[in-house]
Amino acid sequence: MKKESCGKDIKELSEDENSALRINIGKPADMKNDDGFNKYLEKKRRKLSEDEYIDGIMSGDRVILGRALSLIESKRHDDNTLSKKIVNDCLSKSGNSIRIGITGVPGAGKSTFIEAFGLYLLSLGKKVAVMAVDPSSTISGGSLMGDKTRMERLSSEKNVFIRPSATSGFLGGVNRATREAIILTEAAGYDVILIETVGVGQSEVLVHSMVDFFLLLQISGAGDELQGIKKGIMEMADGIAVTKADGDNVLKAEICKKELQNALHYSINYDEDWSVPVIIVSSLENKSVDEVYSIISKHSEIMKSSGRFYSKRKSQVAEWMKSTILQTLESEFYNTAAIKAVFEKYEQNVLDGIVSPVTAVEELINIFKS
Repeated sequence: MKKESCGKDIKELSEDENSALRINIGKPADMKNDDGFNKYLEKKRRKLSEDEYIDGIMSGDRVILGRALSLIESKRHDDNTLSKKIVNDCLSKSGNSIRIGITGVPGAGKSTFIEAFGLYLLSLGKKVAVMAVDPSSTISGGSLMGDKTRMERLSSEKNVFIRPSATSGFLGGVNRATREAIILTEAAGYDVILIETVGVGQSEVLVHSMVDFFLLLQISGAGDELQGIKKGIMEMADGIAVTKADGDNVLKAEICKKELQNALHYSINYDEDWSVPVIIVSSLENKSVDEVYSIISKHSEIMKSSGRFYSKRKSQVAEWMKSTILQTLESEFYNTAAIKAVFEKYEQNVLDGIVSPVTAVEELINIFKS
């Protein structure tokens, strides 16, 4: 059977009023950029002065705050010099928030909980900053996941500032600029600072030395509930929340809660003013999220009334200074010309068994000091 010709070429079809291929020319678009967007681009590109950074931070400008935190994380000498001035300028305006560390084994739902918790805090009129430490590859240095993609609802809110921060190989996976970032976000007017740890070891110890309340998230239904929790982390926790207590998992969560309470009962209580509470939480169903904040608020009231809240913060500042000394000395040691000239030789001698690591270090220190 012979096929019929359509009888019209493409040009004719596009001119036909009833054709799906018809092209409407439309009204020429106004290509001028919006003034607000132009100002945004200017802030992103132009080099800012110290005063402009301070004014922007104090006024709660999230773009300038983000740029200031990038300065802190920069390895450039001129950026470091400017960032130190900015941190010092912000010190007098900091300290007015509640700092909360959030940790848990991988898969405990830290990011999901933080989003639900953050949205609840917003409903109370709080401004929330999230320091979300993003695991980075030790091989490529690349981050595994951007936290803004895991907290879509929270990151879209105007009174929220989320700072995904790659671990960059630093101790325990916590970026070395986290302490300074806390100061800047507090100066920008954020009431609650949430610091999420990687949840894989030493990061918990470091974050514990930065926060007022340390919350441990534990998942139920994963075999032995206590096997994945290090005793040290249990002792650091000010509160424990069993997550994902929804659907068929509610009963497992209740059992996990009781096991954790029994474990705490037989452990040493280092705080006579506070007994670590254990609750079950569903971030998806928004169940008991408000109770977490009630526990944190009660803990803060007790610590402030006894004076321990502020003494703890002073101890944390002292710890910050000591850790900075170690980091600075380490950096100066490896970057000294005399050490660079002989380090590989000493390292090879140690690997070849010619000298012990202790002897090599002693000789290298003497070279560094001379």
